Amino acid sequence: MQVVKNIDEVRAQVREWKTQGLTVGLVPTMGYLHDGHASLIDASRRDNDRTVVSVFVNPMQFGPTEDFESYPRDLERDSKLVEVHGGDIIFNPEPYEMYHEGFSSFVDMTVLTQELCGLSRPVHFRGVCTVVSKLFNIVKPDRAYFGKKDAQQLAVIRHMVDDLNMDIEIIGCPIVRESNGLAMSSRNTYLSDAEKKAALVLSKAVFLGMDMVKNGEKNSSVIIGKMKKLIEAEPLARIDYVKIVDSATMQQIPILNRPVLCAMAVYIGSTRLIDNFFTDEIGGGSHGNINA
Repeated sequence: MQVVKNIDEVRAQVREWKTQGLTVGLVPTMGYLHDGHASLIDASRRDNDRTVVSVFVNPMQFGPTEDFESYPRDLERDSKLVEVHGGDIIFNPEPYEMYHEGFSSFVDMTVLTQELCGLSRPVHFRGVCTVVSKLFNIVKPDRAYFGKKDAQQLAVIRHMVDDLNMDIEIIGCPIVRESNGLAMSSRNTYLSDAEKKAALVLSKAVFLGMDMVKNGEKNSSVIIGKMKKLIEAEPLARIDYVKIVDSATMQQIPILNRPVLCAMAVYIGSTRLIDNFFTDEIGGGSHGNINA
């Protein structure tokens, strides 16, 4: 496993692999990797001959008051995880390598980015689409792997690939949770012990919503109302949004008459966390018995 900082170097290595007839998977990350990222690397290793993991905290997707400077970084820690899980290259460019002086070309999107996190973070998806497009052009992977925790991001990237006729398969991988139900996130490191306990309200709300759908509730406002009531009972929690949207278009719908995404963003203290569920992925059994 090698760490590559230069675009030309990673391109040369991928070109060599391709001349050998090998397939290449890409796992785009911002680093400070956890078991959720490891599951993406594992999926890529199963599907492809070689795997590139990008570790790049992308300044373009952070707003002026967001946590770009404080976002956790630990390349040595990341390298160990990637090596253990069989990744072949970490692509770890500096910002000036990705955005040269005078950079002024962007990939933008409408409709899908106007709800959920796109509404709360207006510059976010322009930055995501631009950097992911650049990574696709640099690595030229056969497949790329994204976690379903960032459900809107996954939908946006799939739509971008379709709109721009990119020859790449996008693979969405399930949310990985801690034993207490909390969705794994690099930002969990910001949380104090008290905040970690409070953050469990997100997964509790997710499991409540899933059980309501499984028990036949189809009214979005009823589901959202009960989920919000649960979250609002936690003193350290502040809701950014809880919404039910069409899984493909990200537009709000009043009645669950098609596959939908129920997504939320909640501040625990000053840390913004996200969680969600897709109605077409709800299985049997109750989720509400996870002890928090």
